[in-house]
Amino acid sequence: MATSEPGAAVGARVRALRQERGLSLSALAAAAGIGKGSLSELETGRRNPTLDTLYAVAGPLRVPLAELVDFRDGAEVSDDGFETVLLHTERSATTTSEVWLLRVRAGVTRSSPAHQPGVVEQLVVLAGSVRVEHAGQVAEAGAGGHMVWPADVPHAYTATGEVDLRAVNVIVTPG
Repeated sequence: MATSEPGAAVGARVRALRQERGLSLSALAAAAGIGKGSLSELETGRRNPTLDTLYAVAGPLRVPLAELVDFRDGAEVSDDGFETVLLHTERSATTTSEVWLLRVRAGVTRSSPAHQPGVVEQLVVLAGSVRVEHAGQVAEAGAGGHMVWPADVPHAYTATGEVDLRAVNVIVTPG
């Protein structure tokens, strides 16, 4: 598999963060619930990162997703039926706020593992409709709707209806 420039940059960032935290490849792979070989391929740029993989390693590394793409505005991450582009990151001494533009194909569900403690997500629906599930709660919104939920628990959003979901997702991470 060829090395892609964005994949190689993300892989190098994951490796640097892992090493900064004194984690072995095996330890991070186990904590993230992914194979050691997959993590190795990610770190060397031989595998393009999927959103599932990035979220899986972001948790144990205790970093926001934007840090894995080096806070680079315009960074794109996608999975089957799901695309997201980092629009902006704002960092202060107490929080990191990430602003992502999402496109989720109608009928697709995006499940996310719990982020680090204290993380909150907000979603502003631009087009389509969405159902968000978290901690046993379910909420729905259509175009123009706004939702907020704790993202330090597993959560999922589903593009409901027949129109692809287009939304702005703001993720606020303490620390």
